[in-house]
Amino acid sequence: MASGNEIGIDLGTTKVMIYKEGEGIVLNEPSVVSYDINTGDPIAFGDDAFRMVGKTNKRIAAEFPLKDGVISNYTLTKEMVQHFLKKAYNTKVVKPKVCICIPSQVTGIEEKAVIDAANSCGARKIYLIEEPIAAAIGSGIDVIRANGNIIVDIGGGTTDIAVISLGGIVCSKSIKVAGNTFDAEITKALRTKYNFVVGARTVMNLKHEVADCMPTERTSVTFKVKGMNMAKGLPGTLDINSFDIYPVIEPLIEQIRDAVKRVLEITPPELSGDIYENGVLLTGAGSKLKNLDKYLEQYLNTRVYLAEDSRSCVAKGTGMALKLEDVLETGFRDVTPGFTK
Repeated sequence: MASGNEIGIDLGTTKVMIYKEGEGIVLNEPSVVSYDINTGDPIAFGDDAFRMVGKTNKRIAAEFPLKDGVISNYTLTKEMVQHFLKKAYNTKVVKPKVCICIPSQVTGIEEKAVIDAANSCGARKIYLIEEPIAAAIGSGIDVIRANGNIIVDIGGGTTDIAVISLGGIVCSKSIKVAGNTFDAEITKALRTKYNFVVGARTVMNLKHEVADCMPTERTSVTFKVKGMNMAKGLPGTLDINSFDIYPVIEPLIEQIRDAVKRVLEITPPELSGDIYENGVLLTGAGSKLKNLDKYLEQYLNTRVYLAEDSRSCVAKGTGMALKLEDVLETGFRDVTPGFTK
């Protein structure tokens, strides 16, 4: 295959990451677009647009055009994909072969929107891969072997769980509880309990620095957040610690735990034995929630561990999968317009 001509796109709810053959991750930017409200014309993408979130005037809007891992605003997504592809792949001589990561359970309409967006960017060939397969490949697991592995990929919009063996998905489940859900619930809790409103960046920092799935007096962290005190109608600060956040995240981590258990319950016995030996692999930015691995271990009766490069596993695996196209089974397919099996 031609060097440098294969691109993997992790089209995430909060981040877009692009992997380029021979170079690794060449783009990692927020999946946000700012645009002129009157004309609809894009103004900025990615990092530049994210700086405008919460700070726009009446003429400009900043929007994340994906929801729960799939396209909610087709036009903005198309513009965003085109912009990022041009930024990552700057030659017009040879059109790239593109693999795009999607959640495990998308509708036909959602899938078509992803394909159309890639096709409009001039891709030579288009493949779709499901997130758990991509995450496994990107984390270094040999997915082709007759050996069972379970992947729990916690992204921005969805948590995708799958048991993988012999190059395909044996059983899987996708739930719409992930990083953005945690952000939304923390935001809501601050407003309802403390009458305090904060911005998106503050909530993400609070989640990363303070949220803990198993807080103790010794490990609890206190974080001073800045925002708007609604009772006073004035800017202010609020001290929040890990015990304040735990009741907010507890129902969410329970849903993730229960979803993993349901997949394990329907896993064939021989593969269950493999999983007991191999453990449960956590990938995705949401998997870095403090002590999530230890929390899950309590209930799953097996080792749970975090991938070495959990944030970029999916993007890496999406690009690397193109070299395995002849041996991958379920979860990877050619969807190039006009292609027939």
